Amino acid sequence: MPQGVGANRAIRRSCGGSSCKRRLRETPPNATHWSLSIMAKALDLSPRTVGRIWHEHGLKPHLTRTFKVSNDPRFAEKLEDVIGLYLNAPEHAIVLCCDEKSQVQALDRTQPGLPLKKGRASTMTHDYVRHGTTTLFAALNVADGKVIGQCQARHRHQEWLQFLKLIEERTPDDRQLHLILDNYATHKHPKVKSWLAKHPRFHLHFTPTSASWLNMVERFFRDLTTKRLRRGVFHSVPALVAALQEYLDTYNQEPTPFVWTAKANDVLMKVKRARNKLSSLNKVY
Repeated sequence: MPQGVGANRAIRRSCGGSSCKRRLRETPPNATHWSLSIMAKALDLSPRTVGRIWHEHGLKPHLTRTFKVSNDPRFAEKLEDVIGLYLNAPEHAIVLCCDEKSQVQALDRTQPGLPLKKGRASTMTHDYVRHGTTTLFAALNVADGKVIGQCQARHRHQEWLQFLKLIEERTPDDRQLHLILDNYATHKHPKVKSWLAKHPRFHLHFTPTSASWLNMVERFFRDLTTKRLRRGVFHSVPALVAALQEYLDTYNQEPTPFVWTAKANDVLMKVKRARNKLSSLNKVY
């Protein structure tokens, strides 16, 4: 065996062994995560070698992902209820995924940006001016992908009631309405409950706590943020509201339904594994 190959394998064994694994679970002195140079120094290797080994093992210490595991005691029950509506909606009923995109800011840039051209990306200033906020209430029709939307200045129970009335106006009177929504207190306000009692065709289905990903309208909000808001320049709140309404009108001309594919049992098993892992980590700390 060539000497270089043997030495390279020895390095991989040392960096893939208990010493390197322990270091990956720990943090270096005076830093939150490992860099190539810091780990190379700790292991007495070259940064290039460490980088190659990280690449081979799919390690990316500079990246992190956010998460939150629901501790709702009725998680399984609520999960199966919501997914059941996605996969097997009741006959002659409309399933709507509802939520508020609150505090949408009308951000204006301090200087005009430069347009895209060959060899240069479009530009915009890093600083901005805030002109106020609006809240977008949205109800995504699971069957056809259309969205009922309304912008309001605030997101209290009064505004939520106005939006419920808009849903009532925009949907056929002879159809039952199943609304999927989160556990925000506004959705459960006594005045809201009183109104719902007088409108029995509305049926509310709540997602588990800390499980907003189960509501498919969040997927619509993500597209809205990426396509219309993130690079948007809005000189006033009315300009922002007009842009949001224009986006909704254009979207509803050719809506694309979001299709739920995950099985309830698969989600439950994944959550169970995450809870067990978190439990073991809590015991360590």
